[in-house]
Amino acid sequence: MITAFAAYIVILRGKTFNIGDRIVMGGVRGDVIELGFIQTTIMEMGEPPSVQAADPAMWVRSRQYTGRIVTLTNDKIFETPVYNYTREFPYIWEEMLIPVSYTADLKRTEEILLTATRAATVKFTEMGEDALCELERRYFVQRSELEPRVYVRLTDNWVELSVRFVTPEHGVRELKDKLSRDLLDRLNQAGIGIASSTYDIVGMPPISVKLEPANTQSTPQNSPGSNV
Repeated sequence: MITAFAAYIVILRGKTFNIGDRIVMGGVRGDVIELGFIQTTIMEMGEPPSVQAADPAMWVRSRQYTGRIVTLTNDKIFETPVYNYTREFPYIWEEMLIPVSYTADLKRTEEILLTATRAATVKFTEMGEDALCELERRYFVQRSELEPRVYVRLTDNWVELSVRFVTPEHGVRELKDKLSRDLLDRLNQAGIGIASSTYDIVGMPPISVKLEPANTQSTPQNSPGSNV
């Protein structure tokens, strides 16, 4: 209890988190709904597919509430890192991976990704000059990192285009859903398909099939009076 109370003082003085912040603490991901002298109460949320194997198991496959209320003692901040998603800078960087075939028009695909992403995400160009300067000074974030950008990676099966963008932490699933639907429509209109795993048979040993002639010899039948 003494350690938990000491952690409470550290949380307040160090501004580790506050009520309403979205954090990961002691392996629990969610929004802080109560901060007490001894315990912190979190409204748990799900996890994206990339971390679905993390303990404890989740059935919600995105950052949305599961409905479980989790209580942790404050001393967990001395044992594990505390990840704060929303402290002072309520944005995170997200990525979406789009695989296309090597025969696809990569330049056109990149244009579609950037156009759709800019239409759906935060427009930092609309922020005032003073706000952008403060963002750079305080968080060491370059303005070029705030604009959507596409990265290309070659794989054995397809070309993987990764579009990186900034989004508010709350509402990520809705934004990615809207962006995914828009991208599908734009790619279909441009005649660009999403790649999938395929297999080509490049070699095969010769196969020989030998047919045996049918046996036409009749089977002798038992004569009358013979034992069966």
